[in-house]
Amino acid sequence: MVPGWLQTLLSTNKSAPKLYAWRPSDIEDPTLSANQAKIASSELVRQADESRIYVLGVGNLGVLFATSLASLPNPPAITLVLHRKELLLSWQQEPGLEITRGGVFHKHSGFDVELWSEEPPPGRQPREVANGQKIRNLIVTTKAAQALPEVDRVRRYLNGDSTVAFVQNGMCKMWPPHGTTYNSERYSQNQPTQHPNWLACVTTHGVTSVGRFRSVHASEADVKVGPVLLSTKSPESATYLSDALVRAPHLNGTSVARHDLWILQLEKLVVNSIINPLTAILRCKNGKLFAEEGNIVAQLMDRLLQEASGVLRALAADSIATSILQATPSGDHASRDKTVSPEDLVKRFSHARLKGMLYEVGHKVRENTSSMLQDVRAGKQTEIDEFNGWLVETAAYLGDNLDATSHKILIDLVKKGVILDTDSLSSHFPHL
Repeated sequence: MVPGWLQTLLSTNKSAPKLYAWRPSDIEDPTLSANQAKIASSELVRQADESRIYVLGVGNLGVLFATSLASLPNPPAITLVLHRKELLLSWQQEPGLEITRGGVFHKHSGFDVELWSEEPPPGRQPREVANGQKIRNLIVTTKAAQALPEVDRVRRYLNGDSTVAFVQNGMCKMWPPHGTTYNSERYSQNQPTQHPNWLACVTTHGVTSVGRFRSVHASEADVKVGPVLLSTKSPESATYLSDALVRAPHLNGTSVARHDLWILQLEKLVVNSIINPLTAILRCKNGKLFAEEGNIVAQLMDRLLQEASGVLRALAADSIATSILQATPSGDHASRDKTVSPEDLVKRFSHARLKGMLYEVGHKVRENTSSMLQDVRAGKQTEIDEFNGWLVETAAYLGDNLDATSHKILIDLVKKGVILDTDSLSSHFPHL
């Protein structure tokens, strides 16, 4: 069963579009002076550097990852990829990324900045993304719903030597079975290129926005990076980007094995599917959810955990889990001799263990404002489909009469922008 989001994606951009790289000067002044043309020419040489890292999306996580990579000794060249022309103009007026950590303000400049468009910029010889060559290293820090569509749009510039690291909440779209379907459609043997190395990151850092290109590193935690699916052509090429993320100051990065990455994403998804939507509809900080033992909020969280546990335990017994737990892709240097069996996972995804994990995380992030609450306050699309929607979709995929009723109700409340207090929760969840 191919989910709707994948059907929609595969029905668009059947031919990978040619994309042009706009620079801030293309917005401010469409005509280049001779000196500017000389500078642009020198950029062409620099951007062919195989060590260059592109960061697609400059929200909170984009700021965190870009500034951390820029803090490396002898940092790589970094290109920030923006998605609106007005952002290019803002950068031209006030260039640089700002991050505050521990009350100390840090500003980083020296980034190259581009916007990728099918429309060529006016007034000069248009330049393709990566000068028409291949992107070797791409970090995708957009919101989860935009991540794969954005990567799909630039696939003309990706091949088996490329490495793409997804840094999103929720499950990476490249996991089986849907990632396998995507690769066979977009990078099959009939296509001129093989699929890239697909990596994913699980980050537990707390980062909040204080303005355009400005963030506060509210709570320092860690990043786990590992392979989702490596290229058969050049799996070793993933090592460069993975190592850079592990070495980058402030990320506290660790390289993990593929099966460990999958499990970590599943566990974080459970936490996100509870804390994020509940804080969004209750309009509260994370800690308020855990303030009273046994109240209606605690009862609802327990019900959501029961449903999530049922889905994850069924998934652990499915052939999808077996394929991930047993496979050790070439180039996965983080793999250990230790293996995880489906039976181990069924125990790990028990209601009692997931509850302990949720409350432990809840205590750590009690002073934080969830990303979903930040989104609803800013009038932005939330990631409810990537969290609770994934659980509902997976329950339907697995069958077995899995119950996801509470998660369905929560999705509806968040999408409708409903604001509740704790006393009115029970009227929306009558099965409690």
